[in-house]
Amino acid sequence: MIRRPPWLAALAAACLAATAHAQGVQVAPLAAPDLFSPGARDTGLPGDLWRGTSPRTMAAVLPLVSAKPLSPAARALALRVLATGAAGPQGAGEDPALAGARIEALIALGDAPGAAAILSRTANVERSPALAQAAAEAALLAGDDARACQIGESLAADRDAVYWLRLRAFCRQRAGDAGAARLTFDLAQGQARDAVFGRLMGAKLAGAGDPGAASLRNGLDYALSRSLGLDLSQAKPAPAVAAALSGEAPVSATWTLPSGPGLADAAMAMLAGGDVAGARLIRAGLMRDEPGVSAQDLALLDAMLAAATGTPDGPTLDRLLERGGVGDAAGRARMQAAALYLAALGAPLSPEGRGELAAAAAGEAKAPPARTLAMDLAAEQKLMGETALLAIWTSADAGASGPAPADRARIVRALRQAGLEADARAFALEGLIALK
Repeated sequence: MIRRPPWLAALAAACLAATAHAQGVQVAPLAAPDLFSPGARDTGLPGDLWRGTSPRTMAAVLPLVSAKPLSPAARALALRVLATGAAGPQGAGEDPALAGARIEALIALGDAPGAAAILSRTANVERSPALAQAAAEAALLAGDDARACQIGESLAADRDAVYWLRLRAFCRQRAGDAGAARLTFDLAQGQARDAVFGRLMGAKLAGAGDPGAASLRNGLDYALSRSLGLDLSQAKPAPAVAAALSGEAPVSATWTLPSGPGLADAAMAMLAGGDVAGARLIRAGLMRDEPGVSAQDLALLDAMLAAATGTPDGPTLDRLLERGGVGDAAGRARMQAAALYLAALGAPLSPEGRGELAAAAAGEAKAPPARTLAMDLAAEQKLMGETALLAIWTSADAGASGPAPADRARIVRALRQAGLEADARAFALEGLIALK
């Protein structure tokens, strides 16, 4: 084997660097992985998802995802962005509390497996109480009590916080160390008395007596109630617990729309359930003057197909605007709202069409104007992550039914402008389904 002298390797490296400089090539070091870099799965979103995102906005939105119900479109968007492995917002990628809130949000959305996958790729979880608590809760909700106990024992900081005292009391009783379990239980209750934990853990320690009703406030309550053999169906679960118990894997946004007596109704129900091909087949056989099918129904069905397939066209938008100018007030409002969504998706508008759209009275916006402006500005800069977070914020405030038409139209446009085309279509389709 020919051995090259060290000076030759150094010379070759210098030549390569000089060539790169001469050609104007910028060589930048790769960013070190941070707490947001591990992902749950391939979501199709880029590694710079959180580029330019405000840490303050992320800190405001993540707890809302855990605490408030979201519409199917907003839930799918939240799952997609939070499951993505991407460097965190500048200055926030090393924030364990923010990373823990991401994990808690994923669990609340029903993606406990995704949360576990992220944590399995995250180093030094035991050094961060926030991340460790999220990991322990994920394990308890998955029925892996041994893993949760291991996390609690490995914790390097904040071991005397009440959550960890309660968990250790449960784990020590589980391991058969009744004395240590009783002492830890007393310490936990002395620090922050909790009647529910007290009766459940008290019955566990006593090995007899009536523990009362099951509790599903969190993973630890779930583990205790399960270990006591209580009837879990009689307890009202917190969102994260309900999602974990449902066993439903995260899926794309779908909706339930009862199929009415007409063919147009059947096609709309198919679209709501994700059957685009079936809806197209029915629409191909429908005529404008078919008995039982109104012009409004056909216009709405065409708008749904346009949103579902990503083909918003001018003629469909024109028909919506036309139908939005005739009939009763309720019918006009439905057509005008549908026109807003299709226009936000990018359907072309003539000068006359823009005039008709400007005169539409589709309801007032409910989101704070400053937040909407922030979303518009983020979308203009193609800041995917921040645009998504601001859309989710407005959706969380609106509840399970989703944003008001005016707010929804702005969300559709912003998501599309930021590059989140599929999510924009989902929000538009959701709004159109609600008009049925």
